Amino acid sequence: MRILLTNDDGINAPGLSVLEEIAKELSDDIWIAAPEEEQSGKGRAISLTQPVRVRKVGAKAWAVAGSPSDAVLLALRDLMPEMPDLVLSGVNRGQNIAEDTSFSGTIAAAMFGMQLGVPSIALSQAQNFRERGSLSWETAKAWGAKAIRPLLEMGWPNDVVMNVNFPDVEPGDVRGIQITRQGFRDEAIIHTDRREDLRGNDYYWIGYRGKLSKPDEGTDIRAIYDGFVSISPLHVDLTHEPFLKTLKESWQS
Repeated sequence: MRILLTNDDGINAPGLSVLEEIAKELSDDIWIAAPEEEQSGKGRAISLTQPVRVRKVGAKAWAVAGSPSDAVLLALRDLMPEMPDLVLSGVNRGQNIAEDTSFSGTIAAAMFGMQLGVPSIALSQAQNFRERGSLSWETAKAWGAKAIRPLLEMGWPNDVVMNVNFPDVEPGDVRGIQITRQGFRDEAIIHTDRREDLRGNDYYWIGYRGKLSKPDEGTDIRAIYDGFVSISPLHVDLTHEPFLKTLKESWQS
């Protein structure tokens, strides 16, 4: 099985090394194409207004000066001699659950692999749940292949991306694997921090507040709170089907 690895944290990110260890449990034919620099939060962006440069960093590895989607596109269309059988994106530094999924570069890279006809999985390691700075890469290492193998045996629809999140607990404290749906936080945790530079001009940092919500049972966010590995099937179709029906019935032409 030929596997392409990518991420949004960049070619030198520790999570990419973790992903390579996971992939080696599944295959010995591993390729890498990842952004030259961190691209967190870039979502499904592709570079349309500037050239994308590529730097070869190994026999089967490239650093791409662009977005995660750029990296997957170039790998599948130009850099690799043959299409891969699987795209693995991650392991992201931090969870990609609930509304995070809509702007995650990690999930976007997997989405692009799916769009180009390759089964794709996004993987993320939750952090900062136990305490500020807590991050257990060993959990992703220990549970990565355990989550992926059953998915490969079962298969999934060609318009679906699998989203895997590992909880912020030690490997031996993981309570198991749950199949979940995408959740939604009950309050916004993104915030802005205005500051002033030495010339008196304002600038801003955008980040997250570390506040827990009260998610429903069966959601990805609930599973991570409770110490489970979460696996969610995601797809690109953003249509709200219940209101679509209502809108059609109520629309006055």
